[in-house]
Amino acid sequence: MVKKLLKSDDFKLKNCINYLAVTVALVVCIFMKSQGKLPNSYANLLVQIGYSIILAVSLNLVVGFLGELSLGHAGFMCVGAYMGTFISIQLSEVIDSKIVCLLISMLCGGLMAAFFGFLVGLPALRLKGDYLAIVTLAFGEIVRNIFKNLPWFGKAMGLTTSAVRFTKKDIPLFIIVFIMVLVTLFLVQNLVRSKHGRAITAIRDNEIAAKAMGINVTFYKLFVFVFAAFFAGVAGVFYGHYTTPVMYTFFSYNYSIEILVMVVLGGMGSINGSIIAATLITVINFKLQDALSGDLAALKYLIYALILIGIVLFNNAPKFRPYKERFAPKALIKKLTEKNRKPSDIMSDEADWNKIPTKIKMDEVLTVDVQDKLSAAQKAAKEEE
Repeated sequence: MVKKLLKSDDFKLKNCINYLAVTVALVVCIFMKSQGKLPNSYANLLVQIGYSIILAVSLNLVVGFLGELSLGHAGFMCVGAYMGTFISIQLSEVIDSKIVCLLISMLCGGLMAAFFGFLVGLPALRLKGDYLAIVTLAFGEIVRNIFKNLPWFGKAMGLTTSAVRFTKKDIPLFIIVFIMVLVTLFLVQNLVRSKHGRAITAIRDNEIAAKAMGINVTFYKLFVFVFAAFFAGVAGVFYGHYTTPVMYTFFSYNYSIEILVMVVLGGMGSINGSIIAATLITVINFKLQDALSGDLAALKYLIYALILIGIVLFNNAPKFRPYKERFAPKALIKKLTEKNRKPSDIMSDEADWNKIPTKIKMDEVLTVDVQDKLSAAQKAAKEEE
């Protein structure tokens, strides 16, 4: 049964690599946590990696597959963080289970972010390029300043989330985050590979041709924008349950650009690339923040920028292309799985020419004499004249 599934046209192993990688990483981390070999700092890092992957994959849907530049993803995350965490705090007074509160707040925070995505996307998606980027960037700044001044969310002091934070007695938060990562990958990848995904990429390639083919461009643009905003809101809920207090300063335009860097660095339209880039950038930030403190903290962004420039040059510079192709995962896997075939193996192949029965020998000279037929046809034509 497994062999038939692997050989079927509908199933492709490369489409499930990211599921397998995330699942294996989750199982390993759970085992280490159960053995007491996973420090709390690394457990917190896993939470950051999880919601960063959700943000990068959802933004890649807008930027990579739809082809629209959005800089308001941190704004949608801000809506989910404040609204979802606030609802979770209210529910915690009636419901004892933190997991149930988290699941309900995820749904509510995601829906609120999707609603704001609809409100912003309806007029803004009529714009293109830099104009759309400016509008979405302005939305992110407006939203975080609104939450900064609302009394229900602590104003400038932030929203205190100690009541809903996961402690050592509770199930580790990174487990729920990585399960949500798998759900996000499943939904996004199935959307991209469906007929709707092909319509979305057609809009990216040529919007006029897509309209001529009968694709509802406005609907798909709005749908993708709302869909991505929902997952940004879910990521914000995870952030709200991971840290305290929820501060408006975290959701600045710098963080929107950082999410965009994850998408561009991993490759536009590459889901696997977004996963790798989100993990890499989150780990770099964590290590730099841990290593640089005091007066050296100012060097964090300088070193961070130099590392990103180096990665971009390695990915795009022609001189590094041979090394990149040689040490790429596909090339390494091909070298490991490729069989070293000898000439004797080729001669013993069942498809060898000497073993194929033919009516004509290969050393036989074939001639076709058509002169008589041509002359007969010419005579017949003359007689008719």
